[in-house]
Amino acid sequence: MIKVVLDTNVFVSSFFGGNPRKVINFWKTGEVTLCLSKPIMDEYVEVLQRLGLQNEGELSELLNVFARGLHVVFAAKTPELHVVEDDPDDDKFIECAVALKADFIISGDKALTSIQDYMGIKIINPKEFILTLKKTKR
Repeated sequence: MIKVVLDTNVFVSSFFGGNPRKVINFWKTGEVTLCLSKPIMDEYVEVLQRLGLQNEGELSELLNVFARGLHVVFAAKTPELHVVEDDPDDDKFIECAVALKADFIISGDKALTSIQDYMGIKIINPKEFILTLKKTKR
């Protein structure tokens, strides 16, 4: 099973369609397992609420999927890493990926994607991930 960590920008953008939505659909259908930690979940919820989506049916559906643990693994504890010099707040995504041995971090953030690879974890944008997933399905 392919394990992925989703940057908040990908998660939030999924509500508006495009490649981020396709990535979320891979998770919903069980083609990938979503790796989460408390700091990531907190940021997802905080950003979505700030955007006014707390009453949206899709947010409730996603939070229910998180709660049921379908195709989701949670990191109880993550290492403290200092990798993303341009945006240290993004270290939480790498910390989660390392703790859960994720295969990919999917992000639209240049500070994160510029790293490209950390301890064998590929850091790519949604479009690159979709292309990579399609190649592995062949």
